[in-house]
Amino acid sequence: MRSKLWLIPLQMNLLIIPIYAVLLAAAAPAWANLSRDDAAAAAQRLTNARVLSVEPSEVARRPAWRVKVVTAQGEVRVILMDPVSGQVLEPGGNLAFL
Repeated sequence: MRSKLWLIPLQMNLLIIPIYAVLLAAAAPAWANLSRDDAAAAAQRLTNARVLSVEPSEVARRPAWRVKVVTAQGEVRVILMDPVSGQVLEPGGNLAFL
């Protein structure tokens, strides 16, 4: 009678693959980070203004991009963006609805 020890690694791989898939799916939001250039481009699209600077910042103890823009009328505005979702934040850290 032949030994079936060769089946054990195959059975373990069939168990490990779904576990890796779940872990990979759970880590997906970490890959959605908004880069400095993406934050500048998004702020420029939203305000139709020229970007002066983009700096890392913190809003309500969470990381954020602080994007400073100047409008065609010469008004300087600061836009806070969530680096994970790419959404504009209010000064208190809540999502702003534009």
